[in-house]
Amino acid sequence: MEIRRRWLSGVLCILFIASLSEAIVPGVAPVEFHDGDLVEVKAVKMTSEITQLPYEYYSLPICRPKEIEYKTENFGELLRGDRVVSTPFKIIMGKDEPCNILCKSDEKSDQPISAVLTAEEGKTIGERIREAYFVHLLVDNLPCATKFAMLDNGEPQYEPGYRLGYVRDNKAYLNNHLKLILKYHEVDDSLKNRRIVGCEIEAVSVSLADYSISNAAEGKCNAIPDGKKPLEVNEAGETKVLFTYAVHWEASDVRWAYRWDVYLKHRDVQIHWFSIVNSLIVVLFLAGILSMIIVRTLRRDIAQYNRDDLEGDEAIEETGWKLVHGDVFRAPPYTKFFCSLVATGVQLMCMAFVTIFVAMLGMLSPASRGSLMQAGILLYVFSGSIGGYHGGRLYKTFKGVEWKRTALITSVLYPGIVFGTCFFLNFFIWGKQSSGAVPFTTMLALLCLWFGVSLPLIFVGYYFGYRKQPYENPVRTNQIPRQVPDQVWYLSPTISTLMAGILPFGALFVELFFLMNAIWLKQYYYLFGFLFLVFIILIISVSIISIVMVYFQLCGENYRWWWRSLLVSGGVALYVLAYSVFYFVTKLEITGFIPTLLYFGYTLLMVITVWILTGTIGFYAAYFFISRIYGAVKID
Repeated sequence: MEIRRRWLSGVLCILFIASLSEAIVPGVAPVEFHDGDLVEVKAVKMTSEITQLPYEYYSLPICRPKEIEYKTENFGELLRGDRVVSTPFKIIMGKDEPCNILCKSDEKSDQPISAVLTAEEGKTIGERIREAYFVHLLVDNLPCATKFAMLDNGEPQYEPGYRLGYVRDNKAYLNNHLKLILKYHEVDDSLKNRRIVGCEIEAVSVSLADYSISNAAEGKCNAIPDGKKPLEVNEAGETKVLFTYAVHWEASDVRWAYRWDVYLKHRDVQIHWFSIVNSLIVVLFLAGILSMIIVRTLRRDIAQYNRDDLEGDEAIEETGWKLVHGDVFRAPPYTKFFCSLVATGVQLMCMAFVTIFVAMLGMLSPASRGSLMQAGILLYVFSGSIGGYHGGRLYKTFKGVEWKRTALITSVLYPGIVFGTCFFLNFFIWGKQSSGAVPFTTMLALLCLWFGVSLPLIFVGYYFGYRKQPYENPVRTNQIPRQVPDQVWYLSPTISTLMAGILPFGALFVELFFLMNAIWLKQYYYLFGFLFLVFIILIISVSIISIVMVYFQLCGENYRWWWRSLLVSGGVALYVLAYSVFYFVTKLEITGFIPTLLYFGYTLLMVITVWILTGTIGFYAAYFFISRIYGAVKID
């Protein structure tokens, strides 16, 4: 017992350190600037809601500095397709610039030109513009955003990045002039220490003829006049482009700690509260069914079974769940795969619970891009020992002898499906030369985490779990299995799964909508408090549904509940799949084979994950319920 307690304490310490390392990250501490200091502008990537394929900033012929510097990235950034690079913007704290030339192809020319696009380059830029690509910049690790007003109430909103261009009359126009409106907060009254708290960006298209150069040697131009002519991209010939930018500084009362509020502000908070209230009503409804119907029935049945003056046949006529007491704990078929799925579900449960809880506490800053994804990966890897322990002990309960093979199946089954699917999809992303393609070195690092950390931890967990005493079942199992009678139609696996998934999905679907927006529409999601409450409600509702469905199955004298509890409890995954198809048709503008393949490939992984997670929750709830009711009756 002491060894187990120390082992669990060590695992919890590792999980805490892994989570804490995600909170203490560069870029989340304030940086103070003085007048005259250089403010660095970095580029992240280009994204599109239509193609869902991110591209590196310099994948197009855009002005480059003499030396391109790449920021050190974490796993999450690489998997998201982020490639943070330096840019040639020269911005001085507190100094307004009406118009600066970003770069010149010929430094000695009086008529500066940043680039002469070839027909092929013009065609590529035209395609990106038609696919509605956005360019994402960073100033002091704060994303620059385009400000716009809502049509219904005029409320200002911010859209991350700026449009690469726009299409008018089937012609593509390139936004080659940027106006950066930078906001700062004065730390003290001396006006010497300033912190950047906002970055708005206005992108416009200006033809070469509308520029007025004031000092070509210093890269200065006059302010862009109104009524300018836009720059059309010639997709059949050369296009001369001049990239320019303007800078305007504004004082702001917003403190540095609240500078992310404009991005994380949600207009639909009431919808989240409605979702929580709706979910609570669902749970109370299920709890009412469980307490009023099943608990009353069980108490009556158990009281009748335990009466000494009542013959057994009379009780059998009342109900049928006691009839299968000699078979209800019979080991299911394919015990290795069953224990592997349960162990994986425990891993996913630990990962999801700790990640959402830590994010709810604010330890995963949005300024650290990819930290949430990296935290999830590390938590899944380090929780392998916990999942292995539960899988090993369950396998010992089934009187299995090949625990090492079961541990190996656990180590490669779910991670193999995820890695194999992502590796297959990665080929298509590589073919598009997208930054979303995972680099080969990152794949090797993930393989090292898989086989060097996760697999040994799972084996360690199985070792200790298999050495532990098996779960004590309250009744013995007969040597000869009982024949299962024909079942009524509504107890078939398909109907049971469909019925069981409705109510848990009803508690989940509102928050699922916002999560889908964050994933596919590149919106910020930071309402982890709501997500944590919904997750707890999901656990409760799945547990109750599993108990109800297994009880009805046992009343039908069907003792094969092990796999059924895993299948039926995961019925919510079917509705997640159906909703994903509905979301794809109604909300997304994805076109093309590869983006569609990516969407449904990742959706399939999400559905499998939800099924294993909810199935494991339902199994343990049903197992606890069955152990209690059969432990409460007298068995001769």
